[in-house]
Amino acid sequence: MTKGRVTVIDIAKAAGVSKSTVSLVLQGSSLVNEATRTKVNAVMRELGYVYNRGAANLRQSGSKSKIIGVVVNDLTNGFFAELAVGVDMVVQSAGFVQFLSNTSESPDRQREVIASMREHGISGLILSPARGTEASDLKPIVASGIPVVVAVRNVPGAKVSSIASDNREGVFAAVQHLVSLGHRRIAFLGGFRDTAVFNERLEGYRAAVAACRVEEDDDLIVDAAPSRAGGAEAIGRALSIGNKPTAAVCFNDAVAFGVCDGLRAKGIEPGRDFSIVGFDDVIEARTAVPALTTISVDPQGMGRRAAQLLLKQISAGKAEAETIVSSVRLVVRDSCGASSSNPVGREQA
Repeated sequence: MTKGRVTVIDIAKAAGVSKSTVSLVLQGSSLVNEATRTKVNAVMRELGYVYNRGAANLRQSGSKSKIIGVVVNDLTNGFFAELAVGVDMVVQSAGFVQFLSNTSESPDRQREVIASMREHGISGLILSPARGTEASDLKPIVASGIPVVVAVRNVPGAKVSSIASDNREGVFAAVQHLVSLGHRRIAFLGGFRDTAVFNERLEGYRAAVAACRVEEDDDLIVDAAPSRAGGAEAIGRALSIGNKPTAAVCFNDAVAFGVCDGLRAKGIEPGRDFSIVGFDDVIEARTAVPALTTISVDPQGMGRRAAQLLLKQISAGKAEAETIVSSVRLVVRDSCGASSSNPVGREQA
């Protein structure tokens, strides 16, 4: 068997049939009997063959694919919707069409979606990996020669390009800001512990706590789903400990919004009685009540840069891996209590 991409000839040899028979099976022709069809399909599954339906159509038309696949792990999070808008701005102006899909954090769903996109002849893929994605999950598409850019979450060992925000420095700046407001009990809320992003942001939190010489307490680190519901859950658990926090750095803005919900449910007013900093700076952060102090990563800008990197690789005809770490900045608004004359947690002189 040949190494690399599996071909129709490989399938024909393994199944003991002619190349034309395999082609008829792929076309769904009624000229092939059911036993032969079953045998050929079984061999294709065994060898991991993906029928590139789009490429077949392109061979007939003499054109090149103008489709970009975009697969994200959680489209219910506004961050990823903004990321997709940024991608679309770039690919559309370059004459490409974006195919967008959501995996809901399922690696199995992710494999199905990518296989389907390959079948329809995508020219490149931008992927925000589902939780638990491994380098081996990306091997088939990398081996096929399709350029891949991984966004937001890195996949260790995957030989693909990546773009992510400076997670460590972002959280470090958030903790420093809260300490400057007088807080000494600062929680880190939300996120899945088994993701690289969580660990990078937690590393920034721990480093800042040590640098600012405030109390380090593992009870103040509360993992939860990186969603609004997860934020409400996380603040509930954080407020159940004996020595409660007075402020929190949240894994992302969605978690921060949920923290606001959870605080209000307990009669605690965000920004006045409890300080909050998010991470992302989604569009809703500016109009939220209170307006959300957050670490801005410019989601649309990240999408644009990911698309530009992918198009460069498509144009070059090769996928040389590049790594981009985007800088971040603290945007101070009302939720941290900075405008208050005496925010909770401030030590009086």
